[in-house]
Amino acid sequence: MTSASALRIVSGVAEGDVLASAMGLSFWGGVDPVSACVIDAHHPLQGKSVAGAVLMMPTSRGSCSGSGVMLDLALNGKAPAAMIFSEAEDILTLGALIAGELFECGFPVLQVSNNLFEALAKQSHLKIEEDVIIGDELRVQITNAASTPLALSDEDQAILSGRDGPAAALSMEIICTVARQQGAKQLTDIKRGHIDGCIYAHPANLIFAEKMDEMGAKVRVPTTINAISVDRMNWQTQGVPTDFGSSASRLADAYVRMGCEPTFTCAPYLLNDRPQLDEAIAWAESNAVIYANSVLGARTPKHPDYLDLCIAVTGRAPLSGVYLDEERRAKCVLDIEVPQGASDAIWPLIGYIAGLKSPDRIPLLRGLAPLEPHEDDLKALCAAFGTTSAAPMLHVEGVTPEAAGAALDGAEIIKVRHDDFVQAWRQLNDGPEAVDLIAIGSPHASLRECQMLAKALNGQKISIATIVTAGRDVIALAKADGTWKILTDAGVQIIPDLCWCSITEPIFPPKTRAVMTNSGKYAHYGPGLSGRAMRFGSTNDCAAAAISGALPTDLPDWLK
Repeated sequence: MTSASALRIVSGVAEGDVLASAMGLSFWGGVDPVSACVIDAHHPLQGKSVAGAVLMMPTSRGSCSGSGVMLDLALNGKAPAAMIFSEAEDILTLGALIAGELFECGFPVLQVSNNLFEALAKQSHLKIEEDVIIGDELRVQITNAASTPLALSDEDQAILSGRDGPAAALSMEIICTVARQQGAKQLTDIKRGHIDGCIYAHPANLIFAEKMDEMGAKVRVPTTINAISVDRMNWQTQGVPTDFGSSASRLADAYVRMGCEPTFTCAPYLLNDRPQLDEAIAWAESNAVIYANSVLGARTPKHPDYLDLCIAVTGRAPLSGVYLDEERRAKCVLDIEVPQGASDAIWPLIGYIAGLKSPDRIPLLRGLAPLEPHEDDLKALCAAFGTTSAAPMLHVEGVTPEAAGAALDGAEIIKVRHDDFVQAWRQLNDGPEAVDLIAIGSPHASLRECQMLAKALNGQKISIATIVTAGRDVIALAKADGTWKILTDAGVQIIPDLCWCSITEPIFPPKTRAVMTNSGKYAHYGPGLSGRAMRFGSTNDCAAAAISGALPTDLPDWLK
């Protein structure tokens, strides 16, 4: 028997073969919800199935939507038998918690020390009983985490007791469970929410939303809705299968009935009314969370799907994580040597590399202030960072509002050099010279990004499918200033409501073999989500490929 013990996060018994990785995994875009196979082309577990396995990794990373994928796997009997983490983890854990609380198909989740993680990862098979883990060569006691008293207000107690109906009571129960898991001592008010679980990537999202709607759930703070899976007003004329389109619309309708605003954008920070410095909000959608914390200085942890609705329904969130001053400090510093003459592709590359260098902690990025980044540059940086890191924010010295003094004393200093940019570029460029589709708008394109594409096309017609996804507000602005006409006259298709992480055939052209994008986020997730090879480059690169149908695979001049 080892002297170390495992902490019980979600109760349950299970057994299965060990599937372990030293790298975190995003279940959204990283695990197929139908087959349970790892589809992240950049992950060491690619091709492995998580179904029935004791899945071990330090923590998850990437999208808040992982909780929905996990719930869908559980509902279909393809979830892991158990999960074991060596660090705090909320997204996949919430999926397991909801599976147990609402649908009686949960499974155990445990947390262990780094040393114990390494020992357990060497076992071929683990059996998890009520109070012990049994491996090939060891036995480990399971204990409850030290209980932190959770002080609830009279209002919290009233909601929990059912005053506002069963949906609000269940929401408060889930929030309290998560709060205790996170070690929060109390809850905090939030001023607005953003719902991420509105993409019909799997039936679980619809099942959850309609169940909460039937139970009478109503949001009590202004709450926006993420991009969905269809162009809500036009999908019937776009060849979208009726079953899929109607289910996706039902999912959106359920959230609207619960009082959410039909914004349908994954970039809520582009809306006119955006969060202010130090404002406590509750957002899901990883890129939006990172942007809100980092660029706007608002405060929101990376809330998992489903918890976002629970918080919006109660107006209360666990007072933990980056709601707290001390949790917003940088634990490492990235000294970045920026290549001279870089294009706008540098920003998603910096974000992607920063996430790889800082997969589980908030970094301070140094060396970028002389570039005078625009908000759209920071948008691209934050989105790519969210694909490779679990951290909910970053700081950019001389640029973001909390960067001054953000680094903790003794923070590790990590160099980012030319070779890191070359390696990242090659990781995101595995496709051929010939491309069939240009993908712009992951996250949703801003007006300025649409203008940049229009300028890069320089009046020329495109020769291959080129699609921009954008929020309704941005599309209205683009129509008002003439950008929409320039792009559509060139042959570009501009689609509202859905985004590249939710697009499906036939909107995604079925005959596509290779995709070109200026998004580090989509270049990372694209191979798994679309099954196509990806090319990555600047806005000008995308425009050139849209016109010619090809782009050389060589490194750009500024990386040679």
